[in-house]
Order: sequence, then structure tokens, then C-alpha cells
Amino acid sequence: MRTREEKIFQVIGHIVMIFLSLSAVIPMILLFMSSITDNDTLIQNGYSFIPEKFSLYAYEYVFKTGNSVIKAYGVSILLTAVGTVLSITITTLLAYAISKKSLPARGVLTFLVFFTMLFNGGLVPTYMNYTTVFGIKDTFLGILLPNLVTSGFYILLMKSYFVTSIPTEILEAAYIDGASEFQTFSKVAFPLAKPIIATIGLFAGIAYWNDWQNGYVYLTRNTDLYSIQNLLNRMIQNIQYLTQNSGNISNADVGLASIPSVSVRMAMAVIGVLPVLILYPFIQGNFVKGITLGGVKG
Repeated sequence: MRTREEKIFQVIGHIVMIFLSLSAVIPMILLFMSSITDNDTLIQNGYSFIPEKFSLYAYEYVFKTGNSVIKAYGVSILLTAVGTVLSITITTLLAYAISKKSLPARGVLTFLVFFTMLFNGGLVPTYMNYTTVFGIKDTFLGILLPNLVTSGFYILLMKSYFVTSIPTEILEAAYIDGASEFQTFSKVAFPLAKPIIATIGLFAGIAYWNDWQNGYVYLTRNTDLYSIQNLLNRMIQNIQYLTQNSGNISNADVGLASIPSVSVRMAMAVIGVLPVLILYPFIQGNFVKGITLGGVKG
């Protein structure tokens, strides 16, 4: 039977978690309701949880540009899927290698991984290397390769999981049964590391899905490779340009009158974040477990 102090602590904990949950959910509800509110009403009366005048014109405006939004969604899905799989593969293999105490130069490799968390080459040297050495400008690799190795944090997090959460006895039993190093990794260590793999996969997937900088930097002419974030960013820039230079552009006022300048931004945000909201509940359990085991124990 729980004591009075435990009950009080549990009640306070529930109150805090309810408050934090509402702090995350309420802005999303307001965002969606604003996206389906008439633009003029939104400008006059401000944001509201109940639309005073319902309108889907903001979504019609975003999608009426032909198939560009659908194509951008396809690019984002392909980029996220390929990038996440490759990132998990590279991160898992490297983390497993540096978790082995018998690996030659293990300390040097671990230091090099940790070093990347503190320093980087900067945007200009990185751009010059990727465009002149690797030739990724205006190609699919331009939005895939720069984020491929993910970050040293992911590698060290997974390395910590391998060291603390997978018993050495299990790996030694596999060696005794005649398994090779790769077989031990693929049939023993990898299945046991599903929680941390799901966690890092979520991090990498969100990073690829939300990335717009690589497309902005490396896609200068081939706009067919724009992800959904790049396309929405370009649309917002065009709207801002028309708004700021309406006096210098003929018929700009006519064009601006047909653009839901406020509600369209809300609709773009909903379109950009919706897939992540749909996917997250399915991997939430492994995500929480991976963070707990890989972070606290390490």
C-alpha cells in the first residue's frame, strides 16, 4: 500500500505531465484551426480555436500548383527512407566496432567521433568539398550525403547501449558456438539493439524530413529535387517578396489579394509536420526505452 507521500508525489507528477502534454498539444490544435480559418477573418480577429469562418482555401492554394507538392512529398519520403536506413547502418556498424575493447586503435576512433561533436569545417569549406570533390550539386546526393553520417552523438549513444545493455556473456556464447563477428552482430547484437536503433532512426528521419538547408545550398537549378520543406520555404519567400515589393511590381496587389498570406503559412506548417505526427506514436515505446537505456546507463 502506498504511503501518503507517494500518493502526493504521484498526483503532482500527473499534474506536471498533463501540463507538459497540453503545452505540446494546444499549439498544434491552434495551428490546425488557423489553417482552416478564412484568411481575412484570421487577419481581422486573430487566432482562435474555433474558426469563425471555415475555409480550406489555404490548402487549395498550396496544392493548386500542379503536382509540385505531391512530387515534393515523394522526394521527402524517398530522402527520409534512404537517409534513415543508411544513417542507421553506418552508425550501428561504427558504434558496434568501437564498443569492442579488442579493436585496434579503438581510443583513436572514439576520439575522432567525439571530436566531430565539438568542431566542424564550416559551411564554405564543406560546400567546396562536396561540390568540387564529390560533385553533388544539383543531384539527389546533394540532399542526402551531407547528413548521411549523422552525428557523433548518435554513435556514442549507440556505443553506450552496446556496452551497457547487451551482456558480454551472450556475445561470448555466440563466439563459442562458432559464430563469426558479423554473425554475432547481425543475429545477436543487432536484434537486441532495436530500442536504440528505433530512437536513432527517429532522430535521423526527423532530421532528413525537416532539412531544408541542403536543398537551399546544393540545389540551385534542379528544383525538381526539392523536398517538401524546400518547396514550402520557396513559396513563403515568394509571398514575402510580393508583400514587400508590391509597390514596385505591376499587378502585385491583384496577386496578393488572391493569396491567403497568413492562413497559408499555417497550412504549410501542418503539411510539413503531419507525417511526423502520424509516425511517432508507432515508435514511441522503443524511442523512450532507447533513450532510457542508452542515455541513463551510459
